[in-house]
Amino acid sequence: MLNANDTIAAIVTAPGRAGVGIVRVSGPQARPLAERLFRSAKEGFSGLKPYRLHHGMLLDAGGRPLDDVLCAFMPGPNSYTGEDVVEFNCHGTPAVLRAVLGAALSLGARHAERGEFTKRAFLSGRMDLSQAQAVAELVAADTLAGAGLALARLEGVMARRVSELRSRLEGLRVQICLAVDFPEEEVDCLEPASFLEAVGQVTEQIGVLVAAHGRARPFREGALAVLAGPVNAGKSSLLNALIGRERAIVCDAPGTTRDFLEEQLDLGGLPVRLVDTAGLRATDDPVEREGVARCQRLVEEGRVVLLVLDGTRDFDLASLEGECGPVPLDPDRVLGVINKADRPPAADDPYVRLERAGIEVLRVSARTGHGLEELCAALRRRLLSGSDAPPDSEPVPNDRECALLRQAASELDELSAGVAAGLPPDLLGVRLESACAHLGGITGEITPDEVLGTIFDGFCIGK
Repeated sequence: MLNANDTIAAIVTAPGRAGVGIVRVSGPQARPLAERLFRSAKEGFSGLKPYRLHHGMLLDAGGRPLDDVLCAFMPGPNSYTGEDVVEFNCHGTPAVLRAVLGAALSLGARHAERGEFTKRAFLSGRMDLSQAQAVAELVAADTLAGAGLALARLEGVMARRVSELRSRLEGLRVQICLAVDFPEEEVDCLEPASFLEAVGQVTEQIGVLVAAHGRARPFREGALAVLAGPVNAGKSSLLNALIGRERAIVCDAPGTTRDFLEEQLDLGGLPVRLVDTAGLRATDDPVEREGVARCQRLVEEGRVVLLVLDGTRDFDLASLEGECGPVPLDPDRVLGVINKADRPPAADDPYVRLERAGIEVLRVSARTGHGLEELCAALRRRLLSGSDAPPDSEPVPNDRECALLRQAASELDELSAGVAAGLPPDLLGVRLESACAHLGGITGEITPDEVLGTIFDGFCIGK
């Protein structure tokens, strides 16, 4: 365990040059350290006032100027960590930030470990474990929807719901304890029907939370969409058009894309991993064969396969299942994209052939942008399978919390079976206690130190 009496310091802004960079100091020596380093630009300065920005010069331990800064002091317990916290808002030059951090370390501060600021906030009771994890998820969010899910948990939505469910289970534990401690008393404290109903209600609410986790997964992790199809169908041009920049090399020569390219796409808050693959065709070139093999593996993994075809060429469905490797024409996974809609269609129109095969199909032009908006809407709908992100007001567990919820639900199912089988109260109490412990692990009330270490080791230094 880290020493909570240490004063810690770290650069809390991202690496690289920026207009502003921040060095944070937290712990019992934060204010004395700041008063040693900071010189106010204001005459008659009487010391750091809480929750105010003070303008002045920051000096090193030897009195040499380091930077023109804004200094903020936030006393505990009403700070992020629950301790005295000082933040130096500096110019975002890496050399300056390192010098400011070095000055703080020279006066006795220790360099913060990964996630240590947030860990101190958890240990001091400023936030529960669910909120602490939400901090890291908010930092890592790729879209506003993902950030909204993390922000709701940071505000305590998840913790409140779990605490409510655990409180209801603790009430049932009281009934079991009465039955164990006073077996001879004529007190009907374990009436099976009402007891099972109460357990069932909690189990049902846990199921709602688990379902919300499933609906939110694409917004947290992103969804994989694969561009596949024959060579020269315009897959690379379509990738460039969708992401709005020239990422893939486009050439009339077949086989230009010999590997796959992956780019991130934001579809209305849904993060999408969009992959452009090598064209499917038979070839003796070992490099191209490997590219085709990788394409086939990605097609198997993709949540949606965008089957891109050249609308100016005749199309044969059998060619997709020939020696160049199969693209499964599954209507639930494949979205047909007929490219080059700005040109006259082929006599054997690919659009018609796909439509007859039961595949949803759209016409687009990567060159002019025709149909791209409709394609994005269809792709988003397919990736979400008709559902949308849970509202920000709804608690949504992360993977760790969902696993604990499932374990709690399993214990409650065993408990219900035990009640129906007429097991004695002391055995029933073991199941109920275990379910409560799993719920307590979500908020951190019952969490082993090694689990805490794993969670906070995943943070960046500045948090």
